[in-house]
Amino acid sequence: MSAAAGHDDGATPTPDGHTPARAPRQALVLLVEDNHINQVVALEFLQLMGVQARLAKNGIEALAACADVAPDLVLMDIQMPGMDGLECSRRLRAQQRAGTLPAFPILALTAHALDADVAASMEAGMDEHLTKPLDFVALRTRLQRWLNLSAPN
Repeated sequence: MSAAAGHDDGATPTPDGHTPARAPRQALVLLVEDNHINQVVALEFLQLMGVQARLAKNGIEALAACADVAPDLVLMDIQMPGMDGLECSRRLRAQQRAGTLPAFPILALTAHALDADVAASMEAGMDEHLTKPLDFVALRTRLQRWLNLSAPN
């Protein structure tokens, strides 16, 4: 399990037997979003929350980013060119079931808030469904369910 989730940080004991204290690793969130304005807002929110963020502009980039370094959480836009968020989530979950990716939560990001939209997100394997435009407090509350975030300033 990851240090961001409050687990062993791999600190090596010193010759006198003491383990030096290390700052916990920042949680890594992969933002999958094709809209520039939404990217800027979400990345700023994540930075203010003390979260390390990576950006993928579509599902294809997201698959590659997760294969490169598995995130602690994915914020997944639903409608994107190339590969949409629903298909990307299905593929990520298939890789996790196959054991080629560790488990991590996937949170849908979309302007669509109808019951059918929420159901489609859940059926694709997402853990939660957030609506845009993003609200800082709502996003922080949702992320706090899945990650160890520092106390707000």
